[in-house]
Amino acid sequence: MDLHAVDLNLLVVFHHLYNARRVSRVAETLGVTQPAVSNALARLRKVFNDELFIRTSRGMLPTPMAIELAEPVAAALDALHGVFNRELAFDPATSQRAFEIAMTDIGEVHFLPKLMHALGERAPGITISTVRNTAINLREAMASGQVDLAVGHLPDLTAEFFQRRLFRQKYVCMFRPGHPLDRAARATRSAKSGPSKATSVTREDFERSEQVMVVAAGTGHGQVDEFMARAHVQRNIRLRVPHFVALADILHATDLIATVTEKFAQRSAQHFGLRYVDHPIDIPDVQINLFWHARYHREPGSQWIRSLLFDLFSE
Repeated sequence: MDLHAVDLNLLVVFHHLYNARRVSRVAETLGVTQPAVSNALARLRKVFNDELFIRTSRGMLPTPMAIELAEPVAAALDALHGVFNRELAFDPATSQRAFEIAMTDIGEVHFLPKLMHALGERAPGITISTVRNTAINLREAMASGQVDLAVGHLPDLTAEFFQRRLFRQKYVCMFRPGHPLDRAARATRSAKSGPSKATSVTREDFERSEQVMVVAAGTGHGQVDEFMARAHVQRNIRLRVPHFVALADILHATDLIATVTEKFAQRSAQHFGLRYVDHPIDIPDVQINLFWHARYHREPGSQWIRSLLFDLFSE
């Protein structure tokens, strides 16, 4: 097939239809009529001699050929976008840019202190805003450039997005010093486990203890709660809260326990004197990745902030 025989605008329609799966949404995005999109699809079918998209009750579903074409078409459009929108080199030392990053509140606890310290040294004019990935349509916000990056366990961000692994999260059980679980764990504490880290408690001890649960649907932590439910873990939930911000204070003043990431537990042990043990439930680790939209893969500012985050937090 000769390129001169193909209208490259058709590939733009293909790319948007593959992601949106609805003719009406593509027409709205591109500022054209629905018949114009349908006409473009008809021409694409003729070019590739394939239906490409089949109309169903769930939208326009791609054929195997369309699935095979999706990645190279996206890469080609991204390359063209970079050519026609090339910017001057990004200078972090003088930049006044504002970056918006989607993360959870527990992500803020882990990432922001170190990130802001690094920015103070290397890029004093750059500002950061955070947004909850559950409070917005994250996919659309990142495609439009409203949100620059996302950090976390976000399995829905696949097509159109690049990702890079930062680290894996292990989950532990946390409680105040002197808690009955602390006394139970002390009996098996390893000599090399440190003052705030005991070895473990039993599943029976965990199920019997009163718990505080952080309700965090759509996050890696929410998936941990779903995993324990599927494993038929009997949790004695006394308190539900929508965020982690007050969790350490709550545990410090009560006999409640909580399931948290080991990184959060380490920080809580340091600042609140809390203790934590290996979780009695065999919870799978959660991988934390850095995500960005393909449209901004070669954008110099995005490249710089991504590189900084990876240098600071990758393990």
